[in-house]
Amino acid sequence: MKKGTIGIIAILVLIFGMGGCSYNSMARLDQDVKQQWGQVENVYQRRSDLIPNLVNTVKGYANFEKETLTQVIEARSKATAVNVDASKLTPETFQKFQQAQDGLSSALSRLMVVVEKYPDLKANENFKELQAQLEGTENRIATERNKFNESTGNFNREVTTLPGKLFAGMFGFPEKPYFKAQPGSEKAPTVQF
Repeated sequence: MKKGTIGIIAILVLIFGMGGCSYNSMARLDQDVKQQWGQVENVYQRRSDLIPNLVNTVKGYANFEKETLTQVIEARSKATAVNVDASKLTPETFQKFQQAQDGLSSALSRLMVVVEKYPDLKANENFKELQAQLEGTENRIATERNKFNESTGNFNREVTTLPGKLFAGMFGFPEKPYFKAQPGSEKAPTVQF
């Protein structure tokens, strides 16, 4: 064989070897993101499962604002209606999911503010237990979202740096979206009594 042919074969073997390694790395990181997305959905589902019990406990207080409860129920319905397949985490589908979950978070926050007006409700053991579970779930959501962003960052670094960037498009591995804070969340809320 000629030196030129051997050189071309060596370059092709190197390219295919790098491509295979890059593909395996991207596939592994993609699976990590999908697994972590499952955890995010899991904790959001836990929150969604707690809400009917919370609403039913609050409903027992006749003077309670029905509009607030209706908003929570509607927000929960919207949030559970938006499902995102982990293999199709596009910025658009991700944004719809996040908006629905943010709407539910906002409705729950309004509910907790209104509850402050009802000392008997705040003293109710069922309500206190549900409130504690909901607070714990919100912490879990924040933790799992953080872990998701870490997995996504690892994946995105792989597909945007060399040699992964050379092969990401060819193998169908686009960048994945991150969870972001709600607009205006950098400002502390005003609390008035």
